[in-house]
Amino acid sequence: MIKKIIIVDYGVGNLYSLKRALGKCGVKAIVSEEANDIESADALVLPGVGSFGAGMRGLRVRGLTDIVKTAAQKGRPILGICLGAQLMLEKGYEFGEFEGLGIFKGDVVRFGKECSEKIPHIGWNEVREGKSGMWKDTIFGSLKSGFAAYFVHSYILRPRNADDIFGVTEYGGCQFASVLRKGAIYACQFHPEKSGPAGLILIQSFVNSV
Repeated sequence: MIKKIIIVDYGVGNLYSLKRALGKCGVKAIVSEEANDIESADALVLPGVGSFGAGMRGLRVRGLTDIVKTAAQKGRPILGICLGAQLMLEKGYEFGEFEGLGIFKGDVVRFGKECSEKIPHIGWNEVREGKSGMWKDTIFGSLKSGFAAYFVHSYILRPRNADDIFGVTEYGGCQFASVLRKGAIYACQFHPEKSGPAGLILIQSFVNSV
């Protein structure tokens, strides 16, 4: 049976590069902002490039916030990418204070002063397991801890529950959560669709898990 994977369009960029990446994995993903499409999807991809407040505003004006929350509550597979991952937390503090989706407890904050490198964090960096062996039998199971991924961000995920931390990355002496997981729901601060072969393996594994 063909599964329906929806890329949620809430008015931000980076939708069609992700659709191309899913296409390489043999999936004809649908880019949609329609509530009916998203409600009936077997899995959702929540992409995004931009600010937290603008992202949440885009979801609200399309009437999608509760629909995405309900999908998460039902345990439907969801892959959040970059801004899409950040929106999964309770609050964001980019250009103000904004309510998020609250799928993960915690907030999204700017890199701290302890970070010795230039902000934003742009380019390739390592993603390591949060705890040894935790990637086994998940969509990260075919990847080695320390694989290279592509990042573009100034704000980081700060979950309240350490058990939600599924991957970590270090930048400028600052270690941050680069992946969160709750069941079939994954929030990735990096861009799998821009992360070469490792990113495609991850996307393929997500597709296979649906």
